[in-house]
Amino acid sequence: MASPDTIPVIDLGPYLAGEAGALERTARQVRHALTEIGFYYITGHGVPRAEIRAVFDEVARFHAQPLDVKMAIALDRSVTGYLPLKGDTLRTSTVQTVTRPNLNEALFIARDLPSDHPDVLANRPYRSAIRWPADLPGFREKIVAYADTMERLVLRMMPLYARALDLPATYFDEPFRDCQYKLRLTHYPPQPADAVDDFGIAPHTDTSFLTLLAPNDVPGLSIRARDGSWIEAPAIEDAYVVNGGQFLLRWTNDHFLATPHRAVNRSGAERYAVVFFCDANIDWPIAAVPTTVGPDRPPRYPTTYYTDYMTAYQRQSYDSLKAAE
Repeated sequence: MASPDTIPVIDLGPYLAGEAGALERTARQVRHALTEIGFYYITGHGVPRAEIRAVFDEVARFHAQPLDVKMAIALDRSVTGYLPLKGDTLRTSTVQTVTRPNLNEALFIARDLPSDHPDVLANRPYRSAIRWPADLPGFREKIVAYADTMERLVLRMMPLYARALDLPATYFDEPFRDCQYKLRLTHYPPQPADAVDDFGIAPHTDTSFLTLLAPNDVPGLSIRARDGSWIEAPAIEDAYVVNGGQFLLRWTNDHFLATPHRAVNRSGAERYAVVFFCDANIDWPIAAVPTTVGPDRPPRYPTTYYTDYMTAYQRQSYDSLKAAE
């Protein structure tokens, strides 16, 4: 097991291969990571390097377009679409007072629902049809394929989370059926080395149950240790970075951590990030699991739903959404 100031590396290979005892062994590693530091790397995940590389190529291709072309699919009320440079300010940060906008631009993609899907026809928030770039042949197909790959990986990981919480391995099967996810395709321009108060993305915690950050050749991520110091997260070849957020806190009654983190690009190169945020089905009530509550540990959060929580959160963070109200 790693020390509290080290980000653990967990090999999923034996578990995914069905090796005897691997589920319980790997679940113990996940429990340690999420109770001690809140982040871990995964190797042996089975996602082909070529597929990851192809998605990074598509992200760079999208962001290389002129601004007016990207703004044609500007961020909508479901927070899908394009967010321009300095388009959000993380006023929700619990570890730093943030007043300056983030130095990144991003494209947000959710599940690619058909236009005749009941949720699309009902105009439900966070379940809208995705608006895709008009002149990027092959972009949609590669991004959707990658999102499908990520969803399959998350569903394979759910028994690890269940056993890490002393629940039956199938506990999260139903909540995560037709799970809610968001893919953030981010570009971080290089920042001056002396820009102390500017961030690619300011210190924050995610909202998700589970976040997967794709392997990246250009470093920039750092996480906040429990003593308040910052730990650089090195780029490890073929390894995803995994963490949880506010919904993980609610599901686990603060048993697992939602660790603050930030990104600063002082590499001198363009940095791209491919981040998959995953949550339960949008209609599933989010409440503490039974193994995390008891007579001496009552629920710390009221039961809530994805739509209610995210609407309040995103109004605080995304300047373009507030301007549109």
